[in-house]
Amino acid sequence: MAVQTTAAPSSTTAFVRVAVALQTLAIFFQAVTAGVLLGSSHGEALHSAGARVMYGASMLYVLAAVLAWKPGGGSPRPVGYATGFLVLASVQVVLGIKHVPSVHVPLGVLMFGLSVLVLGQQLTRRGDMPGGGEGR
Repeated sequence: MAVQTTAAPSSTTAFVRVAVALQTLAIFFQAVTAGVLLGSSHGEALHSAGARVMYGASMLYVLAAVLAWKPGGGSPRPVGYATGFLVLASVQVVLGIKHVPSVHVPLGVLMFGLSVLVLGQQLTRRGDMPGGGEGR
């Protein structure tokens, strides 16, 4: 009889999961505050504050991915994903400041979808695989 065991996630893997979850929640908050922005005077302040949190969450995701890769011995692939999110977040900030909703809104939807996808991949991983098992 075969017994299947799964390793508990390491602290770096847990940190990556938390960072991606925070990023996903921050992007979702941005979608909600974008709707509030259309109908309330408080929407702009909320959306602006949410933008700062979302950008910080993207930076945290880069840090978590680097820590999971270098000292943690994981795959470097998540560092590329995290860096890509940070680039998209930077573009989002610029587009928001310049008031270009025709690109800002679809890019926000894309970012939310990608963040949910990465979060789903992180949450369905079974423990840590030496040598970077998350690079499926």
